Amino acid sequence: PLLRRRVVLAMLPVGLVAACTTGADGKSSANGTASGAGSSPVVGSQTPQGTSAQTTTTQPGMVATPRPTAPMSSPRVTPSPTVEPNSIVARYTGTSPIRWGMSMPGITEMVSVNGASHTLALTFDACGGLGGSRHDSALVQLLRSHQVPATLFLNQRWIKENPRTAHDLMSDPLFAIANHGTQHRPLSVTGRSAYGIRGTRSAAEVVDEVWTNHEYIRSLSGRAPTWFRAGTAWYDDVAVQITRALGCQIAGFAVNGDAGATASPLQVSRALRTAPTGSIVIMHMNQPGHGTHSGLADALPRLLAAGTRFVHLT
Repeated sequence: PLLRRRVVLAMLPVGLVAACTTGADGKSSANGTASGAGSSPVVGSQTPQGTSAQTTTTQPGMVATPRPTAPMSSPRVTPSPTVEPNSIVARYTGTSPIRWGMSMPGITEMVSVNGASHTLALTFDACGGLGGSRHDSALVQLLRSHQVPATLFLNQRWIKENPRTAHDLMSDPLFAIANHGTQHRPLSVTGRSAYGIRGTRSAAEVVDEVWTNHEYIRSLSGRAPTWFRAGTAWYDDVAVQITRALGCQIAGFAVNGDAGATASPLQVSRALRTAPTGSIVIMHMNQPGHGTHSGLADALPRLLAAGTRFVHLT
């Protein structure tokens, strides 16, 4: 079973999504502030959620099932569970959200811990878009050299910019591949923004943001991704319900490991070394040259020597 529990570690305030510098609307999101969301996230911390109600302005519509693209190799494609996206759109169109945030029921922030071993679930986002489509190959090699499993959240734009790398990662059992959305948008039914990135504006757009990349990853890898994380990791409660109705589990985080790849190596290392057992840790794999790789390189040998166990989100 998965536990939903928040862990707050007070450290230096920095932005979460600076690693994803341009949103779906073309606006810069670096060092931005979430609209109506309060203060920015901090390294090693989960940001308090906003709870203000907002009237929905949903736009009724139907979502076409995306056409699978030709796989990079020839995987044996497993069928998706029986999901009818259009019926889910119809079910939630007109529903008004009452919560907005990064943490709420339906978002998993901790994994279950078996036994006494200190356990962490490392997750890395690849956000795509202008300034967000690079690949930190040194970071991936570091994980491989230490045989540390991780869950990689790939945005469709990033996959299209890095097809050979994506294929390599999807073929490596050390990594679990997860869904980071189609256009890297906050998940809302009202168009609510976070960090200057305009959110989805209706139930139909929520379904499209989740399901298009879900089916794209499935067509390439032969396996449907189980986990989803929205661009910016902000949601309203209706979008959370829609995502779960699509059969996807939502990965939040208990520890912000690199603050959108803006944290220094020392800050990244400290966030990892002080992370409580069971924490889902969010970092980024699309910003080579920033502090994520160096901080991870400092922390991993220490954690492994101390007996820390690393797990996928499964």
